[in-house]
Amino acid sequence: MRTLTAIFLAMFLVSAGCKNKADLDAKGVPGKLVIAVYAGGDNPGGLKAGLEPFKIYLEKKLGIEVEYNFATDYNAVIEAIRSHKAHIAYLSPFSYVLASQRHDITPIVTIGENGKPSMYHSVIFTNNTTGINSISDLKARAKSLTLCFADPASTSGHLIPRAYLATIGLNPDNSFKQTIFAGSHPASIFSVATGKIDVGCSTLEYGIEKLERSGALKKGLIKILWTSDPIVSSPVVVRNDLNKDFVKKKIATIYLNLKTDAPTVFNAYIKIMHPNPEKYSYIPVEDSLYNGLRKIAGGIKDLSVVK
Repeated sequence: MRTLTAIFLAMFLVSAGCKNKADLDAKGVPGKLVIAVYAGGDNPGGLKAGLEPFKIYLEKKLGIEVEYNFATDYNAVIEAIRSHKAHIAYLSPFSYVLASQRHDITPIVTIGENGKPSMYHSVIFTNNTTGINSISDLKARAKSLTLCFADPASTSGHLIPRAYLATIGLNPDNSFKQTIFAGSHPASIFSVATGKIDVGCSTLEYGIEKLERSGALKKGLIKILWTSDPIVSSPVVVRNDLNKDFVKKKIATIYLNLKTDAPTVFNAYIKIMHPNPEKYSYIPVEDSLYNGLRKIAGGIKDLSVVK
């Protein structure tokens, strides 16, 4: 009898030890909060350092452990939240459109500028030594030019410039000598800056201008050929199986009040992207804000969509 009891006790202990703290309890609340973040930019070390104060702040406010799941591309971030390896994800607008196709995530906040959603722009650019001075030049010489996008799930580095090129009769898959994905915005920019690629696609504010401000990219080396209309800022999203009160009253509230309640924590992160953090704050965001991107994505034939 004692042997049988010991066996059952051992089985119980093994079972308890295998339980993942990140699993949701019966009420839909995790024992450990996991946040998936794209860290494949120009300064992943700076991003991680900038997010660390927020991790500590979240742990204090929530009373549970917080962990970041850093990924090297947006597809990996999407997979992390879809496979329940993360509860929260920082997505680009286009990667959110892709990830939201299953309707199992909800956007809760985005970065706002003076109380309104922050906007940025996509650009198509070249090195100032290529002799390409306009989109007309680009179109005329396309067959002899190499083109690079950033990340496949990037809004400004793929979706928007691909859609624009289609409107002027250029299919990136066969209109150019070669088309590649550089893997990140900095990689796309530096591929063009160093002459390895003729034409690149990226974001103006968070890509070219940011690298120029830091001194990593020499001003005047990159020539902008085309600039998009404003693009709505990136959302922070949560899984729909999380407890609604936990999301609304705790997670969302912490983000929305962060600038007021913990300005040092907020600034540590926001300064990575914006030189003037005083203009920015987290604001609520609705799914409908990204319907314009859905329409653009739906109009591109054979666009590779994450399943």
